[in-house]
Amino acid sequence: MADWKARTEGAKVVKSICPYCAVGCGQSVYVKDEKIVQIEGDPDSPISRGRLCPKGAASLSLVTNPLREYKVKYRRPFGTRWEELPLERAMEMIADRVLETRRDTWESTDGDGHTLNRCYGIAHLGGATLDNEENYLMKKLYTALGVVQVENQARI
Repeated sequence: MADWKARTEGAKVVKSICPYCAVGCGQSVYVKDEKIVQIEGDPDSPISRGRLCPKGAASLSLVTNPLREYKVKYRRPFGTRWEELPLERAMEMIADRVLETRRDTWESTDGDGHTLNRCYGIAHLGGATLDNEENYLMKKLYTALGVVQVENQARI
């Protein structure tokens, strides 16, 4: 108890949501000197009422583990090692692949000439921790790309 008290004394408490599943358990995140020092269940959450599963209870190690990666890693096709890429380069590579796949798998019409305007070469499975606004924007993006297979983990 003394260790917890020393770690959290003077810390700011920020409300958050556990990132692991679709339940959306509330978390209280203790921040001191711009560092997360403790994460625990939020007793004010109507979803979890202060409780967390073992994964949620271990969230602190997710964000403070010294082995956590902070740089983009890429392994080339048939490569045997990971290499670091600048974030901007990785984003360009993703955009190039999305545009190429959309171009290569675009269906304007079916065999009878009916308009389709769709892309079956891309699918999206969203994460359960996105809020309604984020899911709305993702759906708009993929619909604008002509993607038909758009699903969210929260519904599975």
